[in-house]
Amino acid sequence: MFGLEKSAGRREPGGSGGFPKMASVGDFNVLSSSIPATKVELSVSCRNLLDRDTFSKSDPICVLYTQAIGNKEWREFGRTEVIDNTLNPDFVRKFIMDYFFEERENLRFDFYDVDSKSPNLSKHDFLGQMFCTLGEIVGSQGSRLEKSIVGIPGKKCGTVIVTAEELGCCRDSVLMQFCANKLDKKDFFGKSDPFLVFHRSNEDGSFTICHKTEVIKNTLNPVWQAFKISVRALCNGDYDRTIKVEVYDWDRDGSHDFIGEFTTSYRELSRGQSQFNVYEVINPKKKGKKKKYVNSGTVTLLSFLIETEVSFLDYIKGGTQINFTVAIDFTASNGNPSQPTSLHYMNPYQLNAYGMALKAVGEIIQDYDSDKMFPALGFGARLPPDGRVSHEFALNGNPQNPYCHGIDGVMEAYYRSLKSVQLYGPTNFAPVINHVARYAASVKDGSQYFVLLIITDGVISDMAQTKESIVNASKLPMSIIIVGVGPAEFDAMEELDGDVVRISSRGKFAERDIVQFVPFRDYIDRSGNHVLSMARLAKDVLAEIPEQFLSYMRVRGIKPSPAPPPYTPPIHVLQTQI
Repeated sequence: MFGLEKSAGRREPGGSGGFPKMASVGDFNVLSSSIPATKVELSVSCRNLLDRDTFSKSDPICVLYTQAIGNKEWREFGRTEVIDNTLNPDFVRKFIMDYFFEERENLRFDFYDVDSKSPNLSKHDFLGQMFCTLGEIVGSQGSRLEKSIVGIPGKKCGTVIVTAEELGCCRDSVLMQFCANKLDKKDFFGKSDPFLVFHRSNEDGSFTICHKTEVIKNTLNPVWQAFKISVRALCNGDYDRTIKVEVYDWDRDGSHDFIGEFTTSYRELSRGQSQFNVYEVINPKKKGKKKKYVNSGTVTLLSFLIETEVSFLDYIKGGTQINFTVAIDFTASNGNPSQPTSLHYMNPYQLNAYGMALKAVGEIIQDYDSDKMFPALGFGARLPPDGRVSHEFALNGNPQNPYCHGIDGVMEAYYRSLKSVQLYGPTNFAPVINHVARYAASVKDGSQYFVLLIITDGVISDMAQTKESIVNASKLPMSIIIVGVGPAEFDAMEELDGDVVRISSRGKFAERDIVQFVPFRDYIDRSGNHVLSMARLAKDVLAEIPEQFLSYMRVRGIKPSPAPPPYTPPIHVLQTQI
């Protein structure tokens, strides 16, 4: 369940100040806390590097760079160790990176032959480089990418093998249950209404809220329900990091009274139910004022159970393919493509909104599709030669084989059809949804998952049919992304999104939420930086895909296939000269 968790969380003030900003206990959303993405560990090996030393072999080092989204500037991320005298290094030092499915992380691996102790890379011989994305590594078979090293004209520079492994601590969740005894009485007429608030400590010593229990009414000896929380959310995978737990008495007006607090750590909690996990609840103010103050009650851990979650990456590593289909709105409301006011205007100098949305989403998804062949459809146009209206036509003109090679192939087919079809109407979504659903219905074993991107200028004509198609599709391995371009009101799209009210048709509700809608205008960068707006758009529309994907696999009880066996480098036999 990663990717959904990056937006910065609101920090509640700790201590006796209570919760001045909180309306009610129930409004806390774990996903809004700033939990890092899952972490992956990259291992690097090379084969047949260039030999730059006269009397011995090269002494290689690998330097990894990442690229900033806005200004495209490359920044050094880290270096491996130097391995002496080899052209086939298997570097021991790993690179550990945050991984978000919905972000494109460009990587550059540079290789040098180290000739001195100087950290300045210009003092060493350059052996070549390799460019890729983190998604490309993760999306390769077995999350193992092998690529040629380039950068020295006319020379074969060898190959690099990069393997990604998801770090285990990111995947564990714990199921915990607590009770309390003899808590301070805070209410005038009754006993307290206690609840617990958990905070993890950050590197800088501050605290971030990560869980809140339910309120137990009118008792000083509450037993809270067991709750599940990811280890990442609880302590960011650091078992010795401080976890602060505050005890409050709930008040209807939101001014909850502070009873006291205690600190612990994941390592302490993992001992389970024992004398080590009975905590005195201390109220520092009371302690400072009253000489005879002992505590404000105790909190006891009743149970502690570790569960390892299967993750999105387990399925990708096991070979599940993500199939990407695009459907483009060719209705007349988009405006005449030859006019600059048209949403389909073919500007020779920059992409139109359709092109931008297509490229932003497609470039990330294509890393998870091994053959890079994407069906591209159009709807709402009159087709040559007879002018019949179609709501499901192949952009490349070949209904038997609507596949285009790569995102660039889709863009090319899109521009070609703009020149040959006549924009018309109405705006019907159901045919393209049903088109993808037919494919998804034929592979329900977890080996493939389908993502349909619909780009549209707006008002939908076949709402009832579309709702029915979505409700039916919610049982299938597919997700739908809708990007709305242009100035129209998109109220109907918000309804399809189903985030607020689950979508239904003829009394049947969607089995799961599979639609994500965003209006393109929310992402137009005022400074004209299209790279940034495309990255933000992709981030928001793709963030829900891993969870939608996992919800399908969970409901169907589909486990990830085992990953192919790990790569073992060939052993090089050193022959001794006699």
